[in-house]
Amino acid sequence: MSQIDRRTFLKLMGLGAFGGATASALPWLMENAKAAAKSAEEYYSFPMQGDFRILHTTDVHGQLLPVYFREPNVNLGVGDAYGRPPHLVGKKMLDAMGLPEEGREAYAFTYLNFFDYAKKYGRMGGYANIKTLVEKLRKQAGGRDNTVLLDGGDLWQGSGTSLWTRGVDMVEASNLLGVDAMVGHWEFTYGEEEVLANVALFKGDFIGQNVRVKEDSLFGDDYAKMVEKFDGRGLFDEDVGYAFQPYVMKKLNGRRVAIVGQAFPRTANANPPEFFPDWSFGLREDDMKDLVKKIREDEKPDAVVLLTHNGMDVDIKMAERVPGLNAVFGGHTHDAVPKPLEVKNVEGHTCLVTNAGCSGKYVGAMDFGFEDGKLKKTEYKLFPVFTEMLPADKEMEAYITQMRSKKYDDKIVESRAKDKMFNKARVGKSFDEILTEKLAIADRTLYRRGNFMGTWDQVLCNALREEHGAHVAMSAGVRWGTSTLKGDWITMEDVMTQTSTTYSETYVTEMKGSQLLNTLEQVADNLFDPDPYLQSGGDMVRVGGMDYTIDPTKKLGERISDARLDNGEKIEPDKTYKVAGWAVVNRTPEGRLMFDVVRDYIIKNKDKDNVLHLAKINHPKLVGVKDNPGLADYPGEIV
Repeated sequence: MSQIDRRTFLKLMGLGAFGGATASALPWLMENAKAAAKSAEEYYSFPMQGDFRILHTTDVHGQLLPVYFREPNVNLGVGDAYGRPPHLVGKKMLDAMGLPEEGREAYAFTYLNFFDYAKKYGRMGGYANIKTLVEKLRKQAGGRDNTVLLDGGDLWQGSGTSLWTRGVDMVEASNLLGVDAMVGHWEFTYGEEEVLANVALFKGDFIGQNVRVKEDSLFGDDYAKMVEKFDGRGLFDEDVGYAFQPYVMKKLNGRRVAIVGQAFPRTANANPPEFFPDWSFGLREDDMKDLVKKIREDEKPDAVVLLTHNGMDVDIKMAERVPGLNAVFGGHTHDAVPKPLEVKNVEGHTCLVTNAGCSGKYVGAMDFGFEDGKLKKTEYKLFPVFTEMLPADKEMEAYITQMRSKKYDDKIVESRAKDKMFNKARVGKSFDEILTEKLAIADRTLYRRGNFMGTWDQVLCNALREEHGAHVAMSAGVRWGTSTLKGDWITMEDVMTQTSTTYSETYVTEMKGSQLLNTLEQVADNLFDPDPYLQSGGDMVRVGGMDYTIDPTKKLGERISDARLDNGEKIEPDKTYKVAGWAVVNRTPEGRLMFDVVRDYIIKNKDKDNVLHLAKINHPKLVGVKDNPGLADYPGEIV
């Protein structure tokens, strides 16, 4: 009996045991188990339709175990992105992708009926289950010699274990998975030495044409010593200043494919530059053009693909402007797009642009077929990773179990404040013991993803306000963080998936009303500027304790209006307010770490039945986007 047969069989036996099942029922149970196994084999069947296959994961954010993750009901497109994938939600997304409006695909790719489908289909992802799927897809393509597995970054950050091991848990897991090449973003927030140590441990290629060593550092003794310590890693090319390989060539089934890397261009703006003082980032589109042209002319590859952490709108614009690319495998904006977009570049050739979601929910597979030395066809499928349909890989499962059994000790570094923020109460406990602590029961489904306020975000903002006695709380609109179902226990693991960064210190400050509103304007522009190259790729900053109106169609300085505290008091430009927050880019605050603040808030505020209630969600009022196809079932007011 296969493992999935056995799992289904035991589940059915459990149901039968409480329903008076007898031996006469066993043949029926066995037939259902066989049918379930057959269904899984058919669902994940993708025979090779070309010469080689590229597999793609991205934005796993440290999630080694299966998760719930609710897709957005708000993903507004502006400018050229209006109504274009990924800026479609719900039924409009399913219709555009040719997917049924009910069932597994609706659960995997939209927010529709999320709670009911989550109960029916279960958690998704999990590295042990991903490993099983990746091996299936490799086998169907004729083996590893015909495939390459790419990861689009944000792999080493986003969980308690990734924070406590400084990303090493994910490096070792990706080695077991067989990741061949990856790019970075949050990876850089562990600091240069830890990044280089992890790159040394990684068995694949860490690539990025747009990560450069600053000129002062290039000729400095300190940086030279660090590079020497890591056997040359951190300085791939002294003449150009590449910190890492700009690209890697792979030979797959007799064909040669060049994989060009692009790290998140705005890393130094979005994250504390103190973690990477010797490196610079940027779009570097002109350099990309020159590099692709040089690869085409000098190496004569059969195909050139771009592995990025740009965000999908940026990928589309780059694919239009950079000739010579056959496909873009993108990340950063967490968009799950089942069909690649066909983008015409400046020379009239087609480039396929993809994005493979986040949190381990998907594995993308693209086959490349050639005739007479030219690329003639591509076939792509984005596979949702349904945990119950994919038996866990035993080797990966054993690794994860062993890693989570490690003890929290005084060598753990959780923030840039280091020893000052060290939590002695956790010493001696295993990672698993800490993370499985039950805090309270959710009174509703808690989620984060979406352009505006999520219910998990409200929990974070409430915790900040209570901790610091603030009028208003602000929490970054990051897109990582898993979901917790209504009626389920909120665990410490759930809290860590929302808050695990190397700079999670909290703060409280005083701001004039004008400063507060200007902050909202600036963040809104990062999200809704019509030019993708000027966007940050995140969502709107979350604001607790205050309501406001936003018109995304307006320009900078005109989007935010009618801001009021929860008590109805209007925000006055010259009045001073106490504002709490966390994850500051430019300085180290004095407040406790966010995950400790949130844990204590949840425990303190649950009722006698252990339920955490949210009295209000600060959904902003939306103006000018009522007909936008990236908006559906919005719980706030729309004008």
